[in-house]
Amino acid sequence: MECLSKRLFSFLLFLLTCGAIMAESITSPDGNLHLDFTVNAQGEPVYQLFYKGKAVVKPSKLGLELKDDPGLMNNFTLTGTETSTFDETWKPVWGEVAQIRNHYNELAVTLEQKAQNRNMIIRFRLYNDGLGFRYEFPLQRNLNYFIVKEEHTQFAMAGDHLAFWIPGDYDTQEYDYTESKLSEIRGLMESAVTVNASQFVFSPTGVQTSLQMKTDDGIYINLHEAALVDYSCMHLNLDDNNLIFESWLTPDVLGNKAYMQAPSRTPWRTIIVSDDARDILASKLTLNLNEPCAYEDVSWIKPVKYIGVWWEMITGMKSWSYTDELLAMRFGENDYTKIKPNGRHAANNENVKRYIDFAAEHGMDQVLVEGWNEGWESWGGSSRDFVFDFVTPYPDFDVKMLNDYARSKGVRLMMHHETSASVRNYERHLDKAYQFMVDNGYNSVKSGYVGDIIPRGEHHYGQWMNNHYLYAVKKAAEYKICVNAHEAVRPTGLCRTYPNLIGNESARGTEFEPYDGNKPFHTTLLPFTRLIGGPMDYTPGIFDICLTFLNRENHGQIHTTLAKQLALYVTLYSPLQMAADLPESYERHLDAFQFIKDVAVDWDDSKYLEAEPGDYITVARKAKGTGNWFVGGITDENARVSTFTLDFLEPGKEYVATLYADGKAADYEKNPAAYQIKKGIVTNKTKISVKMARSGGFALSLIEAMGVDKKAVKKWK
Repeated sequence: MECLSKRLFSFLLFLLTCGAIMAESITSPDGNLHLDFTVNAQGEPVYQLFYKGKAVVKPSKLGLELKDDPGLMNNFTLTGTETSTFDETWKPVWGEVAQIRNHYNELAVTLEQKAQNRNMIIRFRLYNDGLGFRYEFPLQRNLNYFIVKEEHTQFAMAGDHLAFWIPGDYDTQEYDYTESKLSEIRGLMESAVTVNASQFVFSPTGVQTSLQMKTDDGIYINLHEAALVDYSCMHLNLDDNNLIFESWLTPDVLGNKAYMQAPSRTPWRTIIVSDDARDILASKLTLNLNEPCAYEDVSWIKPVKYIGVWWEMITGMKSWSYTDELLAMRFGENDYTKIKPNGRHAANNENVKRYIDFAAEHGMDQVLVEGWNEGWESWGGSSRDFVFDFVTPYPDFDVKMLNDYARSKGVRLMMHHETSASVRNYERHLDKAYQFMVDNGYNSVKSGYVGDIIPRGEHHYGQWMNNHYLYAVKKAAEYKICVNAHEAVRPTGLCRTYPNLIGNESARGTEFEPYDGNKPFHTTLLPFTRLIGGPMDYTPGIFDICLTFLNRENHGQIHTTLAKQLALYVTLYSPLQMAADLPESYERHLDAFQFIKDVAVDWDDSKYLEAEPGDYITVARKAKGTGNWFVGGITDENARVSTFTLDFLEPGKEYVATLYADGKAADYEKNPAAYQIKKGIVTNKTKISVKMARSGGFALSLIEAMGVDKKAVKKWK
């Protein structure tokens, strides 16, 4: 009754504050979330959101500013409302769990601008874990073609929350996170912006989604978007005087934000809310707001564990290019067989066969090879439209021989397409490139979009490019090819609809470690931010933490312990997991590498055991189609102890537990490679306590103990 009274008082205050003349409301299925909607005296749509009686979003305006048009901002009247309830359970092709419940209460309001004789629908879906809403434009005579100048969706915060953010940027998400109060963003923006191959920071208070916040009274709030299709990516710009975020779309070369034709709709704007951080990580709201799978046959889409010819180039040990000679600037005018090789080209037959042999010996599915094709000598920063044709190999890379060799070992090669950000060139070669893959046995591709987009003036996250990324994924499906897109727009749950979009980068990954490094708390934040929209190809598994193979003074160091690298295979969910280090690094630590070999990439269940953004995460996952579980725990720059009970295991069963933990003297700066391994028999009543070093972690495998020699493996102590 007390909560109801507070809600009623808040609703009446809301009506008075907004000068409301029409109002509607809905509540989440569990009753914890409550949404109020009204049209105020100026005809502006306004909403507010409560969680357990507390304001999450204060009264916030909705609307779109149009180009050369009065716009869809005000002068509305509420002419219709529809409420409904929906409840289903669906099965993802791959994922953290075997099935997902999609349960919400919906409110759809029809708004009419009588002077323009046109209408717009705003659709709200309220789940137990949050809110999704979008704008819809029915077919109508007076709103046919229109250009969005700016979307003015507001998120008015109820306090100066703690936020974990990266700078708002039209071209990159490859920034380290900053932790601060909302009011401090402006003062910290300059130091938060670091150099990237392509970037465009638009505001001293602009940040990117997914944005994770925490209120002073312990409520976790996450702002993002879902189902980004045929529209520009949304950023958030903060009015730091009033603590109001407003949507800020990525423009095109003319400064326009989106080109629309009715009937059409925007992506969903999402707000995930809980007083338990673990609920944010477990939320499936983003996926639920996307359309069901678009494909009837999904048998060809398989999660993958892979290694690759990559890390040796990232660290500067070897080269993507075949030669260092100055070449002609037009494709096809160089005969590489007559050009002196530089001796550092990594994608050569013998080196690739070495990786294939290692993959086959240790049960890896695929081998990525970058730098295999002609053109790498001249693309960087050249603004050339035609750099790669995606089918012509260098002289030292025999496509047929290597694919045949891989198949003979039960391994596949993974294709690499660096577009050089020349999107027109990629699209004109796409069918030929995908057919080349099919003809040679490839079934997955890592694509890249490094640099400023060509044609000039377009941005990585604008409507034009977002349409391209989806075009490439849908075209790949015609050839039964899976796509792992790097430098593309951040995911918004489209992998539900197009599950061959099996991975993305779209954030700062391991490749930054040899240079500026990633902050120790970086990977404790990614599940709360970047992974809210879909899995990430983070490329973990670096064992040579100090990069000793580089043999030079000026090189970086990985800002984790070795045990934390193992934990990332569980804490950073992805159906596409890379063992990113060199084969020789793993050969020196085969006992620790065993966890990478064992850990699954597809799951029937996931339990978030401990979580606090920016501090720590502990996750347990059940491998698909088995009774085996894997647990990963990581911490930030502070050492801590993770304590939990294995109560998620099946009662009455015994499991062989293998713990890969930080060594007693481990420290990410002073002694990062120190680890220890412990084995024992456990049950669902066993309690685990693990000490994690600074920026450390642990990995735990729990394998059903059928026929295990109890003398060889004793009870856990």
